[in-house]
Amino acid sequence: MKQRGFTIVELLIIISIMIILLTLAFVNLNATQANNRDTERTSEIGVIANNLETFYKNGVNTTTVHGRYPSTELFASGETSIKTFFPTIDLSSVTAPDAASAAASFIPATNAAQTTTGVLPQPTKSQYVYQPIQTDGTLCTAETQECRKYVLYYRTEIDSTVRKVNSKIQ
Repeated sequence: MKQRGFTIVELLIIISIMIILLTLAFVNLNATQANNRDTERTSEIGVIANNLETFYKNGVNTTTVHGRYPSTELFASGETSIKTFFPTIDLSSVTAPDAASAAASFIPATNAAQTTTGVLPQPTKSQYVYQPIQTDGTLCTAETQECRKYVLYYRTEIDSTVRKVNSKIQ
């Protein structure tokens, strides 16, 4: 009498093929999720840039001087300061993926080097770096200074590249 069924070799081949297919599916899913988070980062940088341009054109209230960008004092009180400078902003739209809050993800630069490798701190995948610059090229750290341009930096997750967005008004 001949028995029917799979041999051990056949089962091992089937299991191996299934493991390979599941691994490929998992890797593809991770890459897709990373791409989606990078798209979210790019979108959020656009929201921040638009709010900065609105601030430049309109200020926040009658006491705010028009024609300049906020200094690094924008970060003095975390999310409260962000809402003061950008009253209509939705804080979730400036909170980087994997960041706990907008204040944790939107941080000031500490130097005026306007290159993706020179800016400090270097952005992480959960941080955006804001660098306001004075006319003379130095970092703008106080609201009494003339912040005439800015650079925003962010790091993509898929290839770990630091990207930058310059102010429209230079």
